[in-house]
Formats: sequence, structure tokens, C-alpha cells
Amino acid sequence: MDEELRSLTERLRQESGGTAAYRHLEATEDPDELAEVLTAPGRPLWARELAAFRLGLVGDRRAFESLVLLLNHRDPQRCVCAAYALARLGDPRTARAAAALATNELRVAYALHPVRLLVELRAPESVPALITTLERRLRPHDPYRRVALACVEGLGALGDVRARPVLGEALAHPSLAEAAVRALARIPKQG
Repeated sequence: MDEELRSLTERLRQESGGTAAYRHLEATEDPDELAEVLTAPGRPLWARELAAFRLGLVGDRRAFESLVLLLNHRDPQRCVCAAYALARLGDPRTARAAAALATNELRVAYALHPVRLLVELRAPESVPALITTLERRLRPHDPYRRVALACVEGLGALGDVRARPVLGEALAHPSLAEAAVRALARIPKQG
């Protein structure tokens, strides 16, 4: 069993109380039954998360909307699992959705996992979204240093020359300077 799936199932088993409904949903191999959980009224969050995650792992795009909602959830564990499943889903809308979540200033407290997903996807939307998000985090007294650090590290991993200016600005921030030096070292020199 995949480690992320093992972690998710253990967490959701506890959340659900290990009910018969949970055991059935964990065991079913019917993708239509899993997809029905995503749209049926009154289903608990644990059931929707388990169904979306399992569908995402097998590339069933019916999980996309539910996984995007979970990627932007206040519970970091749900975000991690959603990002993992979205990275494996193979839906062309994923990068655009992750970029929208990463750059949404109203939800910046939940941007860490969309930022990390953008790095993993290496999509055309990734670098512009990370640059935008990092630029906003370089304001004085910004409380979202973990998001800023994820952007710096991600831009280094992506190695795109467009990131040089914003990484240069990040050098002036003590909490980001070391990571910015490492990121800049990974980006080819221009010209």
C-alpha cells in the first residue's frame, strides 16, 4: 500500500470511528461507487476525502473538484493528501487551479500546499504563480514566511531565469536569504 494512502486511511479510520461504512468505502474497487460519494448529499467529509483520494490515484478526473477543495482546506493533513492525489490525477486543470489557490491573497494562509504542488507539476503556470506569491510575501512583517520559503525553494528547483529578480529581492530578508542563495545557485546565468 502506498505510504500516503496508508497515512490517509489511518487518519480517516480514526475520524470515522472505523464504522462499517468506512470499511466498505476503503475496500470497494468500484470507481462509480466512489464517484457517487462525491456528489451524494449528507456524506461526511472523511468519506468524500477517501473517495476523492482513491479516485485521484487511479486518474479518475471525477475527483478533481473535490481534491481542489481539499487542497485549500484549513487542515494541513487534508491539503497534503489532496496535493498528492492531484499530482497523480493527470488532469490538465490542476496547475491552473493550484496557481489560483497559491496566488489568492484571501487564502494565503492555506497556500503552502498549492505552492508545493506547483513545483511538483512543473507546469507553465508554476513559475509565474510562485513569483507572484513570493513578491507579495516580501512585504514588511508578512506573517506567511513558510509560504515565502516554499516559493523560494520551489523557484530554485524549477530553475527558471525569470525567478532571478524576485530571488534577488528575497536576499534582503534574513529568514529567506540562505534559501535564496541556494535557489539562485540553481538557476542558469542569463546572457
